[in-house]
Amino acid sequence: MSLAVIGVVWLQMSLIQTSMKVNEEKFDKNVFNALNAVVNRLEYNEKREAFHLHGNGYSISYLSNDLQGLAGGNNGINGGKVDFSFKQVVGQPGALDRLMADVLDFGLCTNCLRSRDEKIQRLMMYNTRNDFVPLEERIKLDQLDKALRQELENQGIHTDFNYGIFSKRRKSFVIVDNHYVVEDPQPDDGQSGYRNLFGSDYQVHLFPEDSVSPGLLMIHFPSKTSVVWSSLWLNFLGTILFTAIILLCFAYTIQVIFQQKKISEMKTDFINNMTHEFKTPIATISLAADSITSPIISGQKEKVERFANIIKQENKRMNNQVEKVLQMARIDKREYSLKLSPVNLHDIIEHAVENITLQVEKKDGTVSTELEASNPVVEGDMTHISNVINNLLDNANKYSPEKPEISLHTRNLPNGVEVIVMDRGIGMSKEARKHIFDKFYRVHTGNLHDVKGFGLGLSYVKAMMTAHKGEIDVKSEPGKGSSFILFFPYQVETKH
Repeated sequence: MSLAVIGVVWLQMSLIQTSMKVNEEKFDKNVFNALNAVVNRLEYNEKREAFHLHGNGYSISYLSNDLQGLAGGNNGINGGKVDFSFKQVVGQPGALDRLMADVLDFGLCTNCLRSRDEKIQRLMMYNTRNDFVPLEERIKLDQLDKALRQELENQGIHTDFNYGIFSKRRKSFVIVDNHYVVEDPQPDDGQSGYRNLFGSDYQVHLFPEDSVSPGLLMIHFPSKTSVVWSSLWLNFLGTILFTAIILLCFAYTIQVIFQQKKISEMKTDFINNMTHEFKTPIATISLAADSITSPIISGQKEKVERFANIIKQENKRMNNQVEKVLQMARIDKREYSLKLSPVNLHDIIEHAVENITLQVEKKDGTVSTELEASNPVVEGDMTHISNVINNLLDNANKYSPEKPEISLHTRNLPNGVEVIVMDRGIGMSKEARKHIFDKFYRVHTGNLHDVKGFGLGLSYVKAMMTAHKGEIDVKSEPGKGSSFILFFPYQVETKH
């Protein structure tokens, strides 16, 4: 089960990692597509501006005469005249390409076309003077910003970004976020904006048709991670949710398995204890019955009455044990009701001490009381409270193997009476204290095997204290004994 759960979690994490990688690659591709489109638009705009700038005056005359000369030298086509208006194509999209196409329509020879193409290129180089014009003067801020935002929108990228134009000649940024940079800080001066741009993976060369690219267009996305994750959030949250459910179910299953194992062990101990508890009275009853039926005894009235009393006592003892089990079953089902009345705790304690003293004295032990409560009367069920005190005294005696020293203390608290039952027995470990109020649980006594019981006493005590709206706590250390602290409120039910 553990391997299966680990495998499922690993596969889910692997799928998320793969999806994130695919999203990141798609994002990178879209960004570079947008940047390349911006570079192409900047270069196209520069060419168009060149045509607009030189689309009249000397440039038109120069180009027209040059074209007329080429056409006239081609065996006098069209009488040496070229019916061509340069102004019709200047400044329009693809102007240079259409200009070339128009010239081709004249049927010029190969050498003439080559010569014309060289002259047009020389004119364009002369007019634009790209090698001499600073990079920041070749780019218009509004065109760059508009083109960049439009192309990113076209690629489906909707997030904040920083961009800059880096000049190779100046070795610094000349444009950053839609404004010119007069004095550009160095990338390592501590200003994160420039540092992020300079270290960005998104860089493309500007004006790639130049002999040497004059600079770089750089862009940085502060929220790139959130964009990459945006389409994965639902999958990621779903994976976490269902993986958590699997883990919780797995943990719950393991817990149930251990609980069932523990309950099974406790029930086995309970059956064994019950067998031993019933074995002695059954054997005693059997012997007494055999004695009564014996011809030697049957004629002696005193002996018959003695054995009959033994049978009666042992039968009562078995009934008491059965009653304990049935009582706990009723408590579990909450099929009990408290018969509330004023109860004097001191009277109950003194009566319980009388009952346990004989057993304690057989082991050379002592039972003492310090009843300091000035008002020991509380509201409660006398029978159940008596059983609580008797159970605690019985446990104190059982788990004090030699010369028990048991003491009971009472005192008044603001809202009730506190009763403490102390012994100097074997004590309990921290782990045992966590489970002593569990049904069927019994503290391990090592090599001591004469401690009898079903493990129901303290669970009954806990249930009764809860029913009386009271509290119970225990303090214990191995080898130093235990102290059970009970709190009985003056009133179980609040009177209105």
